[in-house]
Amino acid sequence: MIAIVDYGVGNIFSLCSSFKYIGADIELTSDVATIKKADKVIFPGVGAFRDAQNKLRATGLDKVVIEEAKSGKPFLGICLGMQMMLTKSFEFGEFDGLNIIPGNVVSMEGVVPSDYKIPHIGWNKLIFPKNKPKSPIFRYVNEGEHVYFVHSYYCTDCAPDTIATTEYGAELTAAIARDNVFGVQFHPEKSGEVGLNILRAFNEL
Repeated sequence: MIAIVDYGVGNIFSLCSSFKYIGADIELTSDVATIKKADKVIFPGVGAFRDAQNKLRATGLDKVVIEEAKSGKPFLGICLGMQMMLTKSFEFGEFDGLNIIPGNVVSMEGVVPSDYKIPHIGWNKLIFPKNKPKSPIFRYVNEGEHVYFVHSYYCTDCAPDTIATTEYGAELTAAIARDNVFGVQFHPEKSGEVGLNILRAFNEL
């Protein structure tokens, strides 16, 4: 069973629908016992970093998320969920993340060319590092296939754990992984067949 952590933040309906479409056994839950007994965990998120962290801590699920990520079971952070897994965010201030994977979350302003729109919204291709084997979550995905992004901030200082980037006037982190923990900046649940194939691969881990 895959537990999707419900802490009041996330594009839950589309995500649940996508997993059901591929035949995955899922449970949307905020119950600690249910999350702990799950075989895999999804950590979603949309919106502002500080607000999401406050909601997560208010539910008491922050410690559970960290424990589950360290437990060895497959764990996937999506969009803001991926960003919250890192060490710090500099979105409208400086805020501590969960520090599951080292890295920082910073604005795209001054990084992408001034004529590029922020937030970055739309379809962009996945680029895989040449010096690493393809991540198992991309086993059904080819380099150059497109996924759907919606973000104004991106993950940086995480090159050792970067498993995919994308090009948007600059090279931006698209996905990270360390051991059993994965994170994707894009929305697989909004990325058509490519996104479904990523969720299929995660379901098979």
